[in-house]
Amino acid sequence: MTRSVPLENLLSQLLNQTHQNELGWQLIALAACGLLAWGITHWLCRRLGVIQNSWKFGVEGLKRIGLPLVGLLLVLMTRAVLSVWEPVHVLNLVVPLLAALVLVRMLVYMLRYVMRTNEAIQTWERVIAWTIWVGLALYISGVLPRIVRALDSVSFDAGTRHFSLLLLIEAVVVMVLAVIGALWLAQFLEARLMRVSRLDLNLRLALVKATRTLLITLGVLFALPAVGIDITVLSVFGGALGVGLGLGLQKIASNYVSGFIILLDRSIRPGDMLTVGTGYGEVSQINTRYTLLKALDGTEIIIPNETLITSTVINHSLSKRDIRLAIPIQISYESDLERAMLILKTAALNHARVLHSDSKEAPNVLIKNFGDNGIDLELGVWITDPEGGQANLRSELYMEIWKNFRSEGIEIPYPRRDIHIIKDVT
Repeated sequence: MTRSVPLENLLSQLLNQTHQNELGWQLIALAACGLLAWGITHWLCRRLGVIQNSWKFGVEGLKRIGLPLVGLLLVLMTRAVLSVWEPVHVLNLVVPLLAALVLVRMLVYMLRYVMRTNEAIQTWERVIAWTIWVGLALYISGVLPRIVRALDSVSFDAGTRHFSLLLLIEAVVVMVLAVIGALWLAQFLEARLMRVSRLDLNLRLALVKATRTLLITLGVLFALPAVGIDITVLSVFGGALGVGLGLGLQKIASNYVSGFIILLDRSIRPGDMLTVGTGYGEVSQINTRYTLLKALDGTEIIIPNETLITSTVINHSLSKRDIRLAIPIQISYESDLERAMLILKTAALNHARVLHSDSKEAPNVLIKNFGDNGIDLELGVWITDPEGGQANLRSELYMEIWKNFRSEGIEIPYPRRDIHIIKDVT
């Protein structure tokens, strides 16, 4: 079996032991690998691009990491073939460079797919790129093995286990990579699940959140043994977590469980119009800890999931999105009552948002009361888009009614008192 070239000797062997003929053949091989990798990547992108929109994810990923990845595979095969006849020091140096480039692009692409905040993405991209390239420079120059030995020397023993600073760093790196991979896979599955229109939206969201939690847990459980940490140590963490839940984290756990209950019983769905306390708006997100309610004025209300379970919630669109609006108005006793009622009904029928096809939900005008200053009327209308707002609809109907009242001579009264003066005849 051919012994691998020590990492600390890559630069010295390239500079001191590479002859001109060997260098020429290796450069020609690298150029051929580059052209072939470009051709293969271009062909694959064209093939995947014409299949389906569902492969868009694969095409985007292939465009980012396809060329260096295919090039790395070709260089590895070329190195294995050329190493039979001559030293391949140039290829030995190119392999870790391409591997680092593949790793940087792959992690950055996964982060962009998982994260939605541009500032966070840019920060993580810089951290990942600098870490990998600095590590590669230390790896090629031969400094990295010395740093590794120094980190491993800072250690202590706990029973039969040996812990060191190197083990801690490895555990953190592997766990971060595992979590990123789990989130990437969860995001990929979420995109697929949300396209399954046959399933209820709440069920799809519940499956997405359960899948994400399961994948992150599995990622951590697989990452710890990979760096030599016994999973049984998690029993201590589990006990501490139980104490924490009992002392101060029960609200967080309650909100988390309440989120799954809301999704599974389908009492609240994205797009529903809710009234919770003094807040009214459309459900835009049902997250793990809270539900986001977007008010009609653009503000966003964060409501803990536990509140939606334990308090009274008015869902204006649970079984049916149609809601009724009552628009009160008063006319004077001297005005034509029947004409005023017809004007109110006509204004409602002429509005695009008002339902008038069904007799039950058609606009109607009721006489509510004979008041002190005039006759109290109520215009009742039904709409199917409560998220479009109610105040703007009232304003438009009032404006149309006001114009018609003025043209028809219908008077809207103001408070009036009749004073009768009785003279004393004695």
